[in-house]
Amino acid sequence: MTIQTIETFPITGQKPGTSGLRKKTRVFMEDGYLENFVQSVFNAIDGAKNKTFVVGGDGRYYNKQAIQIILKMAAANGADKIIVGQNGVVSTPAVSHLIRLNKTNGGLILSASHNPGGIDEDFGVKFNGENGGPATENVSDKIYHNTTIINQYRIVNEEDVDLSKIGEQQIGDMIVEIVDPVADYLQLMKKLFDFDCIRALFASGFFLRFDAMHAVTGPYAKAILEGELGAEPGSVMNGVPLEDFGGGHPDPNPVWAKPLVDLMMSGSAPDFGAASDGDGDRNMIVGKGLYVTPSDSLAVLTANAHLVPAYKEGLAGVARSMPTSAACDRVAEKLGFESFETPTGWKFFGSLLDAGKVTLCGEESAGTGSNHVREKDGLWAVLLWLNILGKRKQSVVQILEEHWREFGRNYYSRHDYEAVPVDAANQLMDHVIENLTELPSRRFGTLTVSRADEFSYHDPVDGSVSSHQGIRIYFNGDARAVLRLSGTGTEGATVRLYLEQYVPSANIFNLSTTEVLKPVREAVLELAKFSSYLGRTRADVIS
Repeated sequence: MTIQTIETFPITGQKPGTSGLRKKTRVFMEDGYLENFVQSVFNAIDGAKNKTFVVGGDGRYYNKQAIQIILKMAAANGADKIIVGQNGVVSTPAVSHLIRLNKTNGGLILSASHNPGGIDEDFGVKFNGENGGPATENVSDKIYHNTTIINQYRIVNEEDVDLSKIGEQQIGDMIVEIVDPVADYLQLMKKLFDFDCIRALFASGFFLRFDAMHAVTGPYAKAILEGELGAEPGSVMNGVPLEDFGGGHPDPNPVWAKPLVDLMMSGSAPDFGAASDGDGDRNMIVGKGLYVTPSDSLAVLTANAHLVPAYKEGLAGVARSMPTSAACDRVAEKLGFESFETPTGWKFFGSLLDAGKVTLCGEESAGTGSNHVREKDGLWAVLLWLNILGKRKQSVVQILEEHWREFGRNYYSRHDYEAVPVDAANQLMDHVIENLTELPSRRFGTLTVSRADEFSYHDPVDGSVSSHQGIRIYFNGDARAVLRLSGTGTEGATVRLYLEQYVPSANIFNLSTTEVLKPVREAVLELAKFSSYLGRTRADVIS
């Protein structure tokens, strides 16, 4: 084995966060770019020598080539073993499970999550730690620091590994174990859920459509839903992973999964609709004629998880990201366990999960998970819904209506203003932050601001403080708006506006979400001066 030490130059310009490093695919294909980041990861964790890692991705364009580079670099840096999914394809939650199951030193996930794929689209890499979750802030900071000072990387000059062949191969002294990406994940799901109950549900004539969006969950959904549980053949739509996701945008929401939503709103709708995203960590749930918001989904799962074997003893607690509606908080309060509000980013949930403070967690961007792994898990959420449906023997609509009668309804919507010039987005946010102390008691339309702040999180486990996590604006009458910038895109900035209005159970029916939230939306557009700073008031995506 010939080890090469290649002189290189620092990567600058983007600090990897919870989502890792995301850029256009062609940027990652530039000489040394991927190599610099991978070497920076190894440097940040005190090297790869004598360590074991999991490597896998969502199958998007450049996935296989990137894995070959990572394997050769791991060998050059002295790693003992790398576990890789067959053909380099493993869902993000399955990578988390493999890390935990095999007690590895972490893993590298190649994905840009729900972003489009292709040579002219997006690519990404992130590092997950020993607990299976996204790198801690401390490790992320070390990785970033290394990208700014790196001057060389190590790689071996060896033939590519055959990623299609299950079993062990070697690069020098390093073992490369190619595994079935579905097998271990399937066994975990069998331990968590009552598969007999779900089989009986399908045997009763229950029909579903699961849109894998030509992304990573296709093989998982076919093996589990159609193979193990007896869903009708063809229940999984777009089930073959493609490097460009079939030209689609693998984000499970009513805009990008419109064919599924249209089907569920039609007269020929099946009983249950669901979808997952590019790397398998997000989910969308749709009943006949009813889209279930991620916030409502988390609340319903929190209220009903005890019906499922893995959670029959009850929940230790529930956590939600700050922009997610407070619907699950109402459930926790009534059922007598703690709820936590965290910044956006799964690493904050990981701390609570590791400490045993929560069992379920979720975020409004369609991520839901539990203590079974340390990532959000799209297919797990679908199976949890199916298990609950099988136990309650009710439709999605009936379950939601009963839930709202008991807890009231948090009407909710997210408005994304995409590809906004970075300067304009920052100016809008700065304007609101500078005027926060003056907002309380000010009236905007029919609403009066009761309080406003910039969210800071005090981690109850390690005591760390995370500041500048988004703007919260509360209005009289149980209304709230949140403003934050998103870092998941690769072009410009995305300004996200979240709208929420709680309505008591007596008044929840026959109300339009758009009309209920209209006063909140108009108030925020006025106080934040969207038209002045962004030149527009209409969002690109509303979900």
